[in-house]
Amino acid sequence: MGGSKANLVKLSGEHPKEECGIVGIYNVEEAANHAYLGAYALQHRGQESAGIVSSDGEHLYRYAGMGKVADVFTPTKLRQLQGRHAIAHNRYSTTGASFLRNAQPIRFESRLGTMALAHNGNLTNANTIRHNLQEQGSLFQTTIDTEVISHLVARSRADNFTDALIEAVKQIRGAYSLAVLTGDTLYALRDPNGFRPLVMGKKDNGYIFASETCALDIIDAEYVRDIEPGELVVVSPHGITSLFPFEKSSHNLCIFEYVYFARPDSYVFGKSVYNTRLRMGEILAEESPAAADLVMPVPDSSSVAALGYSRKSGIPYHMGLIRSHYIGRTFIEPDQKIRDFGAKIKYNAIRSVVEGKRVVVIDDSIMRGTTTRKIVKMLRVAGAKEIHIRIASAPTKHPCYYGIDIPNRSELIAATHTLDEIVKYLRVDSLAYLSLEGMLRGEKETERRGKSGTRGYCTACFDGNYPVSLEENEADYSNQKTLFSEYAVEEHT
Repeated sequence: MGGSKANLVKLSGEHPKEECGIVGIYNVEEAANHAYLGAYALQHRGQESAGIVSSDGEHLYRYAGMGKVADVFTPTKLRQLQGRHAIAHNRYSTTGASFLRNAQPIRFESRLGTMALAHNGNLTNANTIRHNLQEQGSLFQTTIDTEVISHLVARSRADNFTDALIEAVKQIRGAYSLAVLTGDTLYALRDPNGFRPLVMGKKDNGYIFASETCALDIIDAEYVRDIEPGELVVVSPHGITSLFPFEKSSHNLCIFEYVYFARPDSYVFGKSVYNTRLRMGEILAEESPAAADLVMPVPDSSSVAALGYSRKSGIPYHMGLIRSHYIGRTFIEPDQKIRDFGAKIKYNAIRSVVEGKRVVVIDDSIMRGTTTRKIVKMLRVAGAKEIHIRIASAPTKHPCYYGIDIPNRSELIAATHTLDEIVKYLRVDSLAYLSLEGMLRGEKETERRGKSGTRGYCTACFDGNYPVSLEENEADYSNQKTLFSEYAVEEHT
C-alpha cells in the first residue's frame, strides 16, 4: 500500500473572529500569575498568541508565544516574570500576519525609558503613519498597527512619558484600548469613541484593568467602574490619576460585544452581557415568531439568545447540536474525504432531539452562510421536519475597521443576496433577523451597573455608517522582515 498524504485543513468560521484581550496589574503580589489568570479568562478574545510583560519597578521582563495562554506559559516561565506590575495580551490578528514577532505586549526602549504596550482594536490611519515614519528612517520590527504608537512615543520631544504618550495617541485614529507599562507606572486608556471595552478593578492595595469583568472575577478583584471613552488612567507610586486629554467625541461602543464577543458572565460597557443577550432573544421572538416544537441554539454564543426566544415564545428549549470544545487551529483530514468535514468536527446534531420536529435554530450572526448551510444539512439528515433560522442580530452587510475580523462586503451573504435568496441557499423553511432597532432596544432595556449616561453604539457593520473616517484600505505587510530579535526572558525546559 502506498504512503498516505495528509491534508491540512483550516476552519474559516461562520462567525466574526474575536478581537484581542488585555489585562493590566498594578501593585499586586505575583503580578505575572494574576495577569496569566486574567488572560486565561479572556482566551475567547484571541487564540493566536499570548504574552506577558512584568515589572519589578525598574526592569521589564517579557515572554510571549504562539498559541493559547495555557500552552504558552509554564510555571517556570511565569517565575521569571518578576515584580508587582504586569500587562498581558491575547491576540487575534486584524492587522499583521500571525507570527511570533507580532505577539503582544510589544516592548521597546527610548530616551524616556523602557515601555511595554498591549492594544485591543484597530487603527484606521496606521498605514499612513507607518509610511511617513519609514520615509523618515524609522525601522519597524513587526507588521502590526500597534507598533506605530511606540514610534510616536519615542519621537516625542516631551520631557516626561505621560505627555509623550498623550502626544502619540492624539495622532492615531480608530479603535484602541491600551495597557501601557513603564518601570513603576501603569497606564490604561480608551479611545474617544470608546469602541472597545476596558474596565477597572481593585485587589487589596492594587489595581486591575481588563477588557471584560470575567478577568476580574477569576482573580477575586472587585469591579470599580468602566474606563470612560477618552479617559487615561495613570497608576503610579504617587497614586491614581484620571485624565481626559481628548476633545469631546460621540460615543460609538461596539454593539457586537453583546451579540457575540464578550463572555455571558461579563459586564461590558456597564451592562450584563447575559441579560442583554437574553433580552435580544426575547425581542427576536416578538419580531419574528415561528410555529415550532423546539428552540435550539447554535452553541455556544447563541445559547442565551435562544433561551430568551424560548422564554418569550413559550416554545421549549433544547440542545439540538453539540459543539466540540477541543478544536485546534489545524486538522488532518482523511484522504477519503468526509463531506462537510470542517463543520462536523465542530458540531453534531442530536437525532433524538430533532427527529420529526419543527425546530427554530437561533444563531448570533451569519457572515458567509457556508457553515449555517452545513448545520442545516446536519439537522435534515438527523430528521428535522422543518427548520426555521432566527438570527439574534441585524444582517451583517459591511466590514469592520475597528478591530473585528468581519469579511469584505463581497463575501457577506446579506450584502450580496436578498432574504429569499439566502433562504434558498440555506435550504431552510424560513429565515429572519433581529432588527437593528431591536438590538438597540435590547441594550437599552437591560439594567446598567453603576452610573448612567448618554450612550451611543457603533453599528457600522450593519448599516455602513462609520463613525471614524477611513484613510486607506488595509495593507498587507506580512512579508516585512524583523530586523532585531525580540526581548524575552530566557526559556528553560
